[in-house]
Amino acid sequence: MVIGTFLIMVLFFLAIAAIAILALVFWILMLVDSIKRKYKDDNDKIVWVLVIVLLGILGAIVYYFVIKRDKKK
Repeated sequence: MVIGTFLIMVLFFLAIAAIAILALVFWILMLVDSIKRKYKDDNDKIVWVLVIVLLGILGAIVYYFVIKRDKKK
């Protein structure tokens, strides 16, 4: 019984750690993309970098759907 509970706790911790690592990688990729992207105005670059840095993963998700995903179409 104790081993089963311990195993569930370890698997839960590993799942949370994997999600956190994936979120960090996604955040870094969106930050790098916003820095390298050519914008019509340099102020747009500064604004997007600040949005991603200050809002964290939420800013990266917003950037992905507003800028990155629109440019793919």
